[in-house]
Amino acid sequence: MDIRTALTLELGDLHQPVVTSYHLGLLVFRLYQTKTYRGEPIARLSKSYPERSDYRRFVGNLERLGVLRNTTAVPNKEVFILLGKDISSAEEIACCVDPFTYVSHLSAMEYHGLTDRFPKTLFITAPPPVRWSQLAGEKMRKEIGGEFYLSYLDTHLPRLRRLRLPKINRKSVSLYTTVHYDLGAYLSIQDKTLRVSTIGRTFLDMIREPDLCGGIYHVLDVYAEHALRYLRLIVDKVDRHGSPIDKVRAGYILEERLKLEHPTIATWRAYAKRGGSRKLLAQADYSPHFSETWCLSINIDEPGEP
Repeated sequence: MDIRTALTLELGDLHQPVVTSYHLGLLVFRLYQTKTYRGEPIARLSKSYPERSDYRRFVGNLERLGVLRNTTAVPNKEVFILLGKDISSAEEIACCVDPFTYVSHLSAMEYHGLTDRFPKTLFITAPPPVRWSQLAGEKMRKEIGGEFYLSYLDTHLPRLRRLRLPKINRKSVSLYTTVHYDLGAYLSIQDKTLRVSTIGRTFLDMIREPDLCGGIYHVLDVYAEHALRYLRLIVDKVDRHGSPIDKVRAGYILEERLKLEHPTIATWRAYAKRGGSRKLLAQADYSPHFSETWCLSINIDEPGEP
């Protein structure tokens, strides 16, 4: 067996629509290490490690065979469509390209059936650049093997790095980076390369970034329709991961507006501060319409108000 055949078979076994240059580099590196594919020797691999020129030659061969191809649907030269794979899911493609990204905000609301809107923008969340680079280094060491990590770097094969994708399948991509990124914020969907914020995290994000979730009025409508069903998940996520102002805003919406009861919500009242200038909607001007219980300016237009 030659390495071109081995690579083609490896790629055919992947349950994902696209691969990146780093993923290809990793496959080439591993085949050079083992010099076998499923127990069958690979011919004409005498070197211990590939060179950058070897990688380019193999990728070029696969492109000419149609196994790999670039496409304007995924406008980045380091992202390759795999032969015979379905590329209709912008969400899956985004998660394939960036292993630390997950679908969030209005896109997650759509996935979980919390909204009747069909967003024309794909909303995704990822860690800030410094944290992203740290995670990338850790992932590379794990996938390559610590003892071979420096050897991989010496070959100048592609490294794992954040790739820019302004659009996928003509859908605009909105990337939100946050220091609140954590592995418990999302769930991995079985049999797919897809990660989506959990129900609880999605409701927490609605409070934190309502503009990315259809606006504050849509957020309030979604809470009114679905909060009772998911109350335990919402309360648990806000209590463990919410800031004091997150707890105050969530408490106001759940308890005062929706009249929902939960013993944990009552403990959040301790975060209400009299004499402050806290607002329900952070970006809007302060309003004298006020929640006495939650010491919160309700700075939105309410139905029926003049």
